[in-house]
Amino acid sequence: MTEWQRVCELEALVPDRGAAALVGGHQVALFRLSDSGEVHAVDHLDPFSQANVMARGLVGSRKGVPTVASPMHKQSFDLRTGQCLDDPEVSLQVWPTRVADGWVEVQVVARSRAA
Repeated sequence: MTEWQRVCELEALVPDRGAAALVGGHQVALFRLSDSGEVHAVDHLDPFSQANVMARGLVGSRKGVPTVASPMHKQSFDLRTGQCLDDPEVSLQVWPTRVADGWVEVQVVARSRAA
């Protein structure tokens, strides 16, 4: 079962800058793209350095693909799929996002409740 977690107002996200949030118990990096207005959510944990720093990454693009580059070792990740563009064996988890009534929401898997 999935649900949408309200995270922040869309206007609170600075275009092409990251913001960290706790979503469903996971640290997530949120990015609002200036050219398209899309909002993406990926792991905040850099898989190479094991540090929670992805929200501080540099937003850009590679061949039309929106990316974030790790601030630690500069590996670039596709913001749509989480795939590392520098090492195909590595990827970030991605979460679906939507904007509803001016709020950014991230889809999470609801934990089952004990009866």
